[in-house]
Order: sequence, then C-alpha cells, then structure tokens
Amino acid sequence: MDFDLSEDQRILQEAAREFAENELAPRAAASDAAEGFVREQIDLCKEMGFLGMAVSEPYGGSELGAVGTSLVLMEVNRCCASTGVTLSVHNSLTCESLMRFGSDEQKQRYLPKLAAGEWLGAYALSEAGSGSDAGSLVCKATKDGDDWVLDGTKLWISHGDQADLVVVFARTDADAGTKGITAFLVETSWDGYKPGKKEKKMGLRGSSTVELHLDHVRVPAGNVLGEVGRGFPLALSLLDTGRIGIASQAVGIAQACLEASIKYAREREQFGKPIGAFGAIQEKLADMATRVDAARLLTLRAASLKDQGKPHGREASMAKLFASRTANDAAK
Repeated sequence: MDFDLSEDQRILQEAAREFAENELAPRAAASDAAEGFVREQIDLCKEMGFLGMAVSEPYGGSELGAVGTSLVLMEVNRCCASTGVTLSVHNSLTCESLMRFGSDEQKQRYLPKLAAGEWLGAYALSEAGSGSDAGSLVCKATKDGDDWVLDGTKLWISHGDQADLVVVFARTDADAGTKGITAFLVETSWDGYKPGKKEKKMGLRGSSTVELHLDHVRVPAGNVLGEVGRGFPLALSLLDTGRIGIASQAVGIAQACLEASIKYAREREQFGKPIGAFGAIQEKLADMATRVDAARLLTLRAASLKDQGKPHGREASMAKLFASRTANDAAK
C-alpha cells in the first residue's frame, strides 16, 4: 500500500506542526499542571478549522478525511496530548456519528455549530459495570409520549463537563440484550444532565474525565441517532474511527518522547562525550525510532482503508494496540 502523502496532505501536516509548536506547546505544561481544561487551546484549534475535520463542507467543515485528520492529530498530540484527545473525541466520535447516522434535520441543526467550534461534542458509552463489555450497559431510556426519558450514570467521559452535545447510549428494551440499546443526541443544557466527579489522572490532565448523571433527562424523539434498538452496532462502528484517533494520539506522544530522548542524548555527557555516542544508547534510540515509524504506518494504513470505504476494524485495533504500547514504552 502506497503511503506517499499528497501535496495537500503535506501542506496540512506542515501547517499543523507549525501551529502546534507555536501555539500549543507553550501552553501544554501549564494546563497539565493546573488540571484545567484546555479551553484556550481549543479556541485556537477552532480558528484552524480543526473542530470540523470530520464534517463535510456543506455543513461548514473542512472534510479532511481519515488520513488528513490523523496527520493533524499526530502533530497536535506531539505538543499537547490533552488538546489532542479533546479534538479526537469531538471529531472521531461526535461529528462522525452525526455525519454517518444523523438525519438531515439533525445534521443541519448540530453540525454547523460543531464544525465551527461553537459547540463541543462528547461521547458517553461506558458505565461502572460496562467498560469493555459495553453491551451490558444499564442506563435506561423510557418512552414518555413523543419523548424519551434518560436515567443512569456514565463513567470516564472525556470533557463531559465541558461539552454542549453528547452522544449517549441507553437501554430502550431491558430484555433485548445488545438489540435493546439506542443512541441519543443529548444537549447538556437540558434539565437533569449533571456532570459528576472529575477523575484524578496521571496524564492528559488538561482534558477532564468525568462521571455523568442523567436524572430524568427528557430527550425529544427527533434526537434519536439512527434507529431505536440499533445503538450497539452504531457504537461499535464509531469506535473503529475512535481507535484511529487514539492511535494517532499515541504516535504523536511517542514521537515527542523520541525527539526529547535524542535531544537529551546529544546534551548529556559522560566520560567526556555525549551519551548518544555510546552503542547502548544508540540501540535504545534506534529501537524507539523503529517502533514509532511502525506505529505511524499502522495508523495511516487504517486511516487510508477508511478513506477508501474498505473494512478497517482489524487494522484500527492493531494500530491502537501497537501505537499505545509504543507510546508507553517510549515514555519509560
């Protein structure tokens, strides 16, 4: 498979790198230390059009495709991973869900706001007893006239306390297993939507991760995303896109670790010469560089398959697995 970037993609990559180095990198450490949400960084990304990467042009988006979005996320995460994960969730899960499964009316109502960065999107699937086993979620949606009423608690929701629109998955049929789950578009200004405990994290601290309480949240029938009872396959297909986003994030983090390691190896001296002159250090750097490149290629392969409309679930999972491990190993 040919991974040569087009001229437009190279220009995009260079622009994203310059932006991230000049605007995000100087702000990253302070946001992480303060554990404050990267609002200023997101506003700057909005000006770059990075909030509409997954949105088509008729709705105000930049429609970069999976490869273009991955390239941007790699550069952003290289300088500020808290900003990167926020962009990834907003684009890969919220905007993507509307582009693929939203009705014309839902797209007209929400996508222009999301693409312009007026609204921030989030995604609420996980619960205390249903993390990896998402099909066992218990948050329920009860029909009441023309509306649905949502009750339950969601956990580990990225920027759920900052978002304006959240894709929420709830059980509409208690006896139907995974066929009883439905996706809803929930505006966070509605009564009963309450962000809860904010998690204390070891990293990505400029991106809040919170508990969400849904206490009789009334959702109009027109805010069902896709079809009633078809929320679980919708969630799984969206997570393939999300895995490409998180793999891109991991590549960016690993690349930053590699560059920092090379810089240190050139500056740190022992026995009268830089430690980078020693074979043991060279071996470590070579191994790290090889794994970062492999992670990048796996990620771009998955993104390229998605852009071609081909199955990419296996490839996205492999990319996320390998890139995540690479990022963790590179940071040791």
